[in-house]
Amino acid sequence: MTAVPGVQLGRHEPPTHLIAHFSDPHLLGGGRRQFGVVDSTGHLVAALEQLERSGLRPDAIVFTGDLTDLGEEDAYVRLRDIVTPVVDRLGAQLVWCMGNHDERAPYARVLFGEDVRGDGSAGIAPQDRVYEVNGLRIVALDSSVPGYDHGELDREQLDWLREVLVAPAPHGTILALHHPPIPSPLDPLMEIIELDEQDAFAEVVRGTDVRAVLAGHLHFSTHSTFAGVPVSVASATCYTMALGLPDVTLGGYDGFQSVDTVHVYPDRLVHTSVPLGAAPVLNGLGRRRRLRRGDDAGGAAGHVLPEGLAVQARRGRHRRRPRRLGCVGGASERRRRRR
Repeated sequence: MTAVPGVQLGRHEPPTHLIAHFSDPHLLGGGRRQFGVVDSTGHLVAALEQLERSGLRPDAIVFTGDLTDLGEEDAYVRLRDIVTPVVDRLGAQLVWCMGNHDERAPYARVLFGEDVRGDGSAGIAPQDRVYEVNGLRIVALDSSVPGYDHGELDREQLDWLREVLVAPAPHGTILALHHPPIPSPLDPLMEIIELDEQDAFAEVVRGTDVRAVLAGHLHFSTHSTFAGVPVSVASATCYTMALGLPDVTLGGYDGFQSVDTVHVYPDRLVHTSVPLGAAPVLNGLGRRRRLRRGDDAGGAAGHVLPEGLAVQARRGRHRRRPRRLGCVGGASERRRRRR
């Protein structure tokens, strides 16, 4: 079991797999700040710490590119040394993807231990890899084009992917790449550096066991479909795009960062953007109690429920909506407003 064990309060059985989807950390060598301002290293550390505190135990942790900002070897070393211990403690499969800010030589040398010389990408094969995670296949695709910021999967890559997808995996396939194969209407300039040759890519994907495409690149979270398959774009852990501002083009915020979770069910996937950082809690659901193994609510050991929900679960009413648990705008709030 991959998600936090607990009581089934709704109709759906627990997911079969959980993926933590990170993107665009943009680390710099020496721990330098991006643009001299953004602490991209500190933001990544904080994101991983939040994941560990959450109690979630992902089967895989996927990074969809722009792992570094300038492709520096020291930045990849720092990335590896920050991420690998967390992945080991969580017992997850680590999946890296190349982005347009990455360089293939140091990427392959530092993160995969390959004997690759140089500090760039020219002359080095695309970094495509396949991972098997408890019956779920994750394919990492290198959509980078050396020397450019747009993305592309060349003919050889597509032929390779077609062969990979010939035999379906027990739980299907998830594709992960940096450049999302979707429009970006809130930031049209991103279309200049979008994924090229999307039609050829779609021909390979359509009709296979591919269940989702995970991507990054945009520095904001968005969703669409491609070749009949859901696409989920995770925002960045470094900085995020300032969208919807009339006088700002390609502006960014050092804030509003997030990571995504992907819960895989037999018949669907659920993508959730999880904000990073702390904020005041406006109200809670009252005192919390811990369910122990053997509770008649059916809970697994260690799962925590709000007191109101736990009481209703013990009474066999756990499928009914809880009432008046002190939420903002609930009965207790209305009583205070009348005073």
